[in-house]
Amino acid sequence: MTPSADELALLDRWQRGFPLTERPFAQVGSESGLDESDAIGAFARLQDRGIISRIGAVVKPNTVGASTLAAMRVAEERLEEVADIVSREPLVNHNYERTHPINLWFVVAGPDRTAVAHTIARIARKTGVDVLDLPLLQAFHVDLGFPLTGGGGKRRGSAILDARRAPDVLDRALLAAIEDGLPLVARPYRFVAEQLGLDEEDVIDRLRQLTASGVVKRFGCVVRHRSLGYESNAMAVWDIPDIDVEAVARLFAGNSAVTLCYRRPRRLPEWPFNLFCMIHAKTRREAYAAIDELNLLADTGLDRQAVLFSRRCFKQRGALLSDPERRLA
Repeated sequence: MTPSADELALLDRWQRGFPLTERPFAQVGSESGLDESDAIGAFARLQDRGIISRIGAVVKPNTVGASTLAAMRVAEERLEEVADIVSREPLVNHNYERTHPINLWFVVAGPDRTAVAHTIARIARKTGVDVLDLPLLQAFHVDLGFPLTGGGGKRRGSAILDARRAPDVLDRALLAAIEDGLPLVARPYRFVAEQLGLDEEDVIDRLRQLTASGVVKRFGCVVRHRSLGYESNAMAVWDIPDIDVEAVARLFAGNSAVTLCYRRPRRLPEWPFNLFCMIHAKTRREAYAAIDELNLLADTGLDRQAVLFSRRCFKQRGALLSDPERRLA
């Protein structure tokens, strides 16, 4: 079911900046002409319909736990078999077929680098297919939120108050506790605090600090873009000279069409690209138009580049920061 105009407005407003207060849904409701219970009900219905996956934190990669992007060149007749093996791994949170000879792309995210490495090794052993490991070298923009109601253009960044703050043990436990999203209750932070043996105000304060420091890049609704008609999910990649890549990436990251912008290693000879951008559009024409704009912006027309559209989504969920053993059952 297509979201109503009121539901889209609610999602658009709360993709980021979700209230870090004792009764967040009361504040959300007051801004939308709803009472607290109606606001909770609205988000519950959006979640039940698969329009949002959760309300929670989008964490900057490799600040809490570890992650990598990985890819495989899989024969067409084995693609579903291999994709199923990959998706069964608890630490794999995204798994897509893309339009490229290297056709299976997935993200592995877990509590530490050892767990990530073991997952990749296990996938290679079970499938008999080599895995390209493309860890993050530099993040220029991490968001995956964008205007849903026609507003757009200007990028809203995160305020950095203390970029030196490193997450401690309790921060990690807190982020793991909400990896599936906040509970949809009147006082969700108290509920989480009780699970961790903390005070409600401590949970709220920690989330405020993690957001202010940039560890949490966005706190709010995590939307399933395909359910809203954004079906042309494009991973655009470039081979940019190393001396220029940071300048080009910062130009790309400022464009509102870009939801993710990363530098990753080349893996020659199979993979020559080092700059990655994600573009979410409703049609391929719109995606190509956005990529053309990026090429004009940074004068990258002569650089080797490729566009990989998602063809099938085999798995999509939030990153797993807790003990993976509890997911194996």
